[in-house]
Amino acid sequence: MRIMYNFNTNDYLVRIPIFIIFFWFGLLKILDMSPAQQFVQDTVYWMPFLSAENWTYVIGLWEILIAICFLFKKTTIIAMILLFVQMSGTFLPLIILPEVTFQDSNPFFPTLEGQYIIKNIIIITAALVIGRTYLKVKII
Repeated sequence: MRIMYNFNTNDYLVRIPIFIIFFWFGLLKILDMSPAQQFVQDTVYWMPFLSAENWTYVIGLWEILIAICFLFKKTTIIAMILLFVQMSGTFLPLIILPEVTFQDSNPFFPTLEGQYIIKNIIIITAALVIGRTYLKVKII
């Protein structure tokens, strides 16, 4: 227990995994290799100006930008804004595609796609921890 007390927690222990997650999944979308490609396209079909395929590409770039911004403390606030905008879209299928995200549209039984979305709660929490640390350092 004493070892953990002396352990220097660094927010890069959280920043680097967030970078990996967003960079990797963003890159897969850009390369049209994401297993969620069709799912994303089914969610963004209604978006204006671009086709669903092009929106998937934009989302991939957006995720890579989030990843890069989380690597640097000076761009933390940008990363958090981009993340929260992106996450609002990520949770959208739970509302507009319940037949895909829940078994028999029952919110107590998420499908694999629904679980994939719901697990983003931990990413949001990690971002809040980073933001709190960053803002605390900034204020003092």
